[in-house]
Amino acid sequence: MSEQEVLPILQRVGALITNSHLVYTSGRHGSSYVNKDALFPHTAETSQICALLAAHFAAAGIEVVAGPTIGGVIMAQWVAHHLSQLSGRPVLAVYAEEEGSGAERRRVFRRGYGDLLTGRRVLAVEDVLTTGGSVRMVFAAIAQQGGNVVGLGALYNRGGLHAAELGVPDFYALLDMPLDSWDEADCPLCQAGTPINTSVGKGAAFLAKASRQEHRSTRRCEETRR
Repeated sequence: MSEQEVLPILQRVGALITNSHLVYTSGRHGSSYVNKDALFPHTAETSQICALLAAHFAAAGIEVVAGPTIGGVIMAQWVAHHLSQLSGRPVLAVYAEEEGSGAERRRVFRRGYGDLLTGRRVLAVEDVLTTGGSVRMVFAAIAQQGGNVVGLGALYNRGGLHAAELGVPDFYALLDMPLDSWDEADCPLCQAGTPINTSVGKGAAFLAKASRQEHRSTRRCEETRR
């Protein structure tokens, strides 16, 4: 299935946002967004998307599908389901949870899931890839448990990443369209005074932080005048 066929599915469920002022998880600003959270409530469309990823890896001998919380949990379940149907044998689905913060942030397999990875061929899945930081932590967690990462499947490769830089043998994304994004200081939408979309991405958190900073600045000015 081509991008021209995937995009209508996302548009149909309201998962494709364009011509907006968005703040991404990375902190950069942009005008377009694939809102995977609008896709996942629609099980038929989610199944269809994940069946396409499963078809690409059907001959790879996948034994376990692993994704990061939160969206990767849903994708791992559906991709494993379709791989099980294609291969005629059970393919397991597990997920890696986030632990720590800052430089200590990492992904770990709890609930006994780590034992299911040992010595097995693992497909990692992710919904949206920007820098690849989250999925690299999943790779590290799989390796720590003795699993063998044989591929990475994604809904959307927003960051224009490649298999070689991710360190994975096979990388397949249904959408591979790097979009314009800007640092806050260089954002033309900010300069034009375009309101920030607070319904998706990190827009609400960005505005809340800006409000706190403005409040602190105002308070310092008042204290200086006393």
